[in-house]
Amino acid sequence: MHQGNSKALPHYTHINFMDFDFSFYLFLATIVTGIIWGSYLLFLKSQGKPFDEENEPVLVEYARSFFPVVLIVLLLRSFIAEPFRIPSGSMMPTLLVGDFILVNKFTYGIRLPVINKKIIEINEPKRGDIVVFRYPKDPTVDYIKRVIGLPGDKIVYSNKKLTVNDVPVKQVSLGTYQGVGQGEDMTGAEHLLEDLTGVEHSILIRNGTPSVEFVYVVPQGHYFAMGDNRDNSNDSRYWGPVPEANLVGKAFFIWMSWDLENKGIGFGRIGTLLK
Repeated sequence: MHQGNSKALPHYTHINFMDFDFSFYLFLATIVTGIIWGSYLLFLKSQGKPFDEENEPVLVEYARSFFPVVLIVLLLRSFIAEPFRIPSGSMMPTLLVGDFILVNKFTYGIRLPVINKKIIEINEPKRGDIVVFRYPKDPTVDYIKRVIGLPGDKIVYSNKKLTVNDVPVKQVSLGTYQGVGQGEDMTGAEHLLEDLTGVEHSILIRNGTPSVEFVYVVPQGHYFAMGDNRDNSNDSRYWGPVPEANLVGKAFFIWMSWDLENKGIGFGRIGTLLK
């Protein structure tokens, strides 16, 4: 993802799952196929005729076949888990280009599909969670970042180091990073282990490059999010906090990794639990 201005690192983009609202079309397909099949059954009942699979119209046959499939997919995707593919390097080294992840849709509450209205409160994000959310400046686009600040937290970012509520976040150098595949251009960055108030995770830093510096208090009902690839991430440092209403879910699992520039399938990453 680009940092700050649009000319800095233009080859890093968002985690967009699809360029249209897939939930809407899935919901629409469920409604249409359900209405067609249901209306035909009601018609037969009104005529006193039994259901005859051999003589049903082709349109009804397709509706009857597809309705349970799209309904199950809609329910699973809306309330259980949703798949995403990582197309950019903003979360390196935790997530690599080509990783396919699953996002828990009920961790932060149950929301109705399409309108995204929360109907059941469950948990709230914690510092260190990797979250998918709708980009505040364009809600049709999905982003993935790590939660750095909770509502009310004081976040300080100076000299590429974090301070949360006046407590410096510990960083331990792991040496020089060696990138692979589509992330090879990050070779030479400093690889650090960061302890975000008890949540240890890896980050990358490009020493010698410019960086923003600020003091920020996270407003209520919002979260401060940053990418693990600190100098290649368009995040809350540049466009502000993530509203709670924009949360999609918590990323928790890599189920496939595919990068043609790195031997295709990354078998060693399949089954990785995210933290």
